[in-house]
Amino acid sequence: MQYATITGWGKCVPPAVLTNDDLSTFIDTSDEWIRPRTGIKQRHISHVGTSELATVAAKHALAAAGLEGSDIDMIILATASPDTLIPNIAATVQANIGAKCAAFDINAACSGFLYGLGLASGQIRSGQCQRVLVIGAERLTFYLDWSRRETAVLFGDGAGAAVVEATDKKEGILAYELNNDPAGRDILKAGFGTSMDRFSPESLDFFIQFDGQEIFKRAIAGMGKLSKLVLEKCDLDKEDVDLVIPHQANERIIDTLVSRMKIDKEKAFVNIANYGNTSAATIPIAICDAIEQGRIQPGQTILSCAFGAGLTSAAAVIKWGDRVTPLAQTDAQLPPCDQTGLELVKRAADYFCSKTHED
Repeated sequence: MQYATITGWGKCVPPAVLTNDDLSTFIDTSDEWIRPRTGIKQRHISHVGTSELATVAAKHALAAAGLEGSDIDMIILATASPDTLIPNIAATVQANIGAKCAAFDINAACSGFLYGLGLASGQIRSGQCQRVLVIGAERLTFYLDWSRRETAVLFGDGAGAAVVEATDKKEGILAYELNNDPAGRDILKAGFGTSMDRFSPESLDFFIQFDGQEIFKRAIAGMGKLSKLVLEKCDLDKEDVDLVIPHQANERIIDTLVSRMKIDKEKAFVNIANYGNTSAATIPIAICDAIEQGRIQPGQTILSCAFGAGLTSAAAVIKWGDRVTPLAQTDAQLPPCDQTGLELVKRAADYFCSKTHED
């Protein structure tokens, strides 16, 4: 029987940083207000499009796997903030890495990377593909109304990627579950799409909206339920889990999730302080950081779970392989940025904040 194992990993984080103190210069907030409620200290603001973030992350993942773009059989790119809807930005990444294969975007919001891993595992187990590149990339700051404290403090930009390869060893993605709760569809949304009236300025004023309390409740329920299911599929108990890599939306959600699952809090990997919520990119970025910090070791059992707009949810059990060091390195990086995070968002912040005062 074939399994799908992760052999390469890579991330791309824009150089410009927007701190909590920066945010306090144009909205009524502070580091003392943000950190206790979210765990976030800063977030990164991109000066380039989502496809460029995705391309750099993909090149690092390919190098770590010792592969070229031409070795890949399929590209799955999870994003809710693509540069273009037509064509998909997986095609842009494909061109940038020199791949000749199937390539498509998926939008499962913050659950997107785990949705991609599940699809990749299915393709490999069926024998259709031998190597799949899965990417999570977002530029969510594009959607933000910077006058709205409840959302402006939460999101950041970035990308992460993983190469998934076929193996005869019982390792890699051992089980996954994907779900969606359409009853919660309007709890987290941004009114961007062909329902907009392109001739109406009011219709073009889109931004992320959500009900924080409902999301908190449904996120914990959704991730907890699917986490239990994937562990049962693998005949594992919570004690068998070496590391939990959850979606990085809010540190309170992570703490409550592992507490209710009765998993040692020390087993939860948390890096939201440095990035904020990067949606589909949070889990692949966290995997890269966990490897860099020595938190992922060969043979470990990893539980990963996520939730997002839709309301989507996903969970996977991953048995890590025998390698935690890249086979090769690449010098791939973003073009230089000569602006700070505050300078990059200033125009949008001035617009939304002035509009709020007018209202």
